[in-house]
Amino acid sequence: LKNELVVVTAHMDHLGTDGTVVYNGADDDGSGTVSVLELAQAFSLAKKEGHGPRRSILFMLMTGEEKGLLGSKWYTDHPVFPLANTVCDLNIDMIGRVDPAHSKDTNYVYVIGTDRLSTALKTINEKNNARYTGMTLDYKYDVPNEPNNFYMRSDHYNFAKNNIPIAFFFNGTHADYHKETDEVSKINFALMERRARLVYYDCWEIANRDERLPVDVKHK
Repeated sequence: LKNELVVVTAHMDHLGTDGTVVYNGADDDGSGTVSVLELAQAFSLAKKEGHGPRRSILFMLMTGEEKGLLGSKWYTDHPVFPLANTVCDLNIDMIGRVDPAHSKDTNYVYVIGTDRLSTALKTINEKNNARYTGMTLDYKYDVPNEPNNFYMRSDHYNFAKNNIPIAFFFNGTHADYHKETDEVSKINFALMERRARLVYYDCWEIANRDERLPVDVKHK
């Protein structure tokens, strides 16, 4: 199955600088960037130990996300590997913090888009969470006509537009969102690791299952 591809993405750009003000973007999306690197390392170690995945995996860090998903649009318009062979995109955009709605129960992650194209993807994610990570999977932002429209606001969306199943992992916005105060000192590393681990288990299963993820839902 090596000609089929699972893609794991995050974006490595943020708002840059404004005069002397530096926007480091530790959560948005430094948290996703380092998580993708950790996942790449984990799969590389597995392969060295004789447990390489059956499908290929592309770990890709986008740029231009903050300017309008430009990097992911460029990739899907000029893919290195055929989009027809791309099984899914697992996108990590902000997983290092806690939003105000979960201040009393921080063991959560927002999950967006898992059943927009493939009902099997949502089932896989829920099963892996129940077995391995035990978080609250919050679907608040994964409903039709949700006013924030986060489903269309990160790199996974350019894959979804091409009929490729996606899952978007997100901690929600907080007081430091798009501000110069989004710093590493505020990252909850244990929680970030747990969220990234869920992506790992999803990727592992999708890359190794006998059947390709079915696209059984019309894109919406």
